[in-house]
Amino acid sequence: MHLFEFNLYPVPVGSMEGIGDAFEEGRPSFWKKTSKAVPGRPSPKRDLKSNSFKSSSTSTSFQDFQESVNDAWDLADDDICGSTGVTISSRVAQSAALSVINNHRNTAGGEDDRPAQQPILSEQKKTEAIQRLALLHNTQAAPTSLAHHTPHHARQFPGRPQPLRGLPSSGSREGEESSKLERFQPLLESTLLNLEDLRQLSWSGIPVKVRAITWRLLSGYVPANLERRQQVLEQKRQDYWNLVKQYFDTDRDEAYEDTYRQIHIDIPRMSPLIALFQQLTVQEMFERILYIWAIRHPASGYVQGMNDLVTPFFIVFLQEAIPSDCDLDTFDVAHLSKEQRDIIEADSFWCLSKFLDGIQDNYIFAQLGIQRKVNQLKELIQRIDTPLHRHLQQHGVDYLQFSFRWMNNLLTRELPLYCTIRLWDTYLAESDGFASFQLYVCAAFLMHWRQELLQEKDFQGLMLMLQNLPTQRWTDSEISIVVAEAYRLKFTFADAPNHLQSGDR
Repeated sequence: MHLFEFNLYPVPVGSMEGIGDAFEEGRPSFWKKTSKAVPGRPSPKRDLKSNSFKSSSTSTSFQDFQESVNDAWDLADDDICGSTGVTISSRVAQSAALSVINNHRNTAGGEDDRPAQQPILSEQKKTEAIQRLALLHNTQAAPTSLAHHTPHHARQFPGRPQPLRGLPSSGSREGEESSKLERFQPLLESTLLNLEDLRQLSWSGIPVKVRAITWRLLSGYVPANLERRQQVLEQKRQDYWNLVKQYFDTDRDEAYEDTYRQIHIDIPRMSPLIALFQQLTVQEMFERILYIWAIRHPASGYVQGMNDLVTPFFIVFLQEAIPSDCDLDTFDVAHLSKEQRDIIEADSFWCLSKFLDGIQDNYIFAQLGIQRKVNQLKELIQRIDTPLHRHLQQHGVDYLQFSFRWMNNLLTRELPLYCTIRLWDTYLAESDGFASFQLYVCAAFLMHWRQELLQEKDFQGLMLMLQNLPTQRWTDSEISIVVAEAYRLKFTFADAPNHLQSGDR
């Protein structure tokens, strides 16, 4: 994948002033600064002056952490972030990852073997170490030998599990799905659909057989009127392909050449463990979707990692087009007819556009919307779980370092894909838009791991835990628990604005 998923955005310092504790005057930004233009964004052209970082004392635990990732530090950030093609050896990346994991696991018994530590470690080094850990996590294939670990490290390090291989369905679960389907079908077949009833029914999950049409309706892509639905679908699909012919199939404007080049670089890195997304046909479909979206939204343009937000729509509409007994992970999309592929691509584009309309401030220059939400998450956790908040603060973990990715990628990098799709059933069903609800989902998600996090006693352990949360075996049940807790938090705090304002520290 790419750096976006691990909080490595180059954010100008000036745009971050006054936002959260992480941006206090005199403290360096967590993000690496760069003078390079961000592809697809109308960023102001100005000289970025180099900032000097003040050295500050850091705990021994972080110094241990720095030493444990030394084997990954030969990879230069500029080489990865640049617009040119990069080839990364999976063997080298896997070896480096195993070294980090083994060092972390053997910390207690390996103190004497460590090199001499410097008494003072600069904040810049700490920032770079976090960035490189994220890069290391991002560029390697998960080794099968790591599938059987003990305690909370019982997870695949690094990388995500194969998300398209669903878990076996029990008889009771199949019965529940059938029962729910019986309630959906009359509603979807009604002449004038009641969207509020559909939202209420969809909030707790949507059956696979009707998920595609339900997502189209909930996202506002097609009208509630049954008679007009097919006509609108055909018109919107044709509109999309007209945009492709106008902007993608012709000589591209020089102003968007960098945007296309960045998309072209990012797409092959997408979900390296999933064979479906390595197919050339699929990658070309994603390129067109992302490019057309970028030129239609110049205020934000393309942002690295946005392809993660296309995948749930793509999978849902692909499931609608193929037999239910097909293995999505290995299905060859090129075997579909051109008409079927065109429908999947156009529907994915329009639903993505509708979905992102409510959170576009997350992707405009400096991404102020995400910065604000990260700060709100910090304040919310401080009020509802003070011991956990203090534990993170005492060990130097800033909320920006882990929750930026949660907010930006909508937890797609923390969950298996089938769980992400179930979560998005609820997001799309939120009557007032999911943007505010996601704050409480992230809070509930963090609190779900509070016991494991409280057991970690250093910066290294906390960051490894937060970057590799063990959700491989999660099912709809765990997602239902998280969204139920998120609803409770929203019901308690959403109408109490003082709970989301800075209080006494």
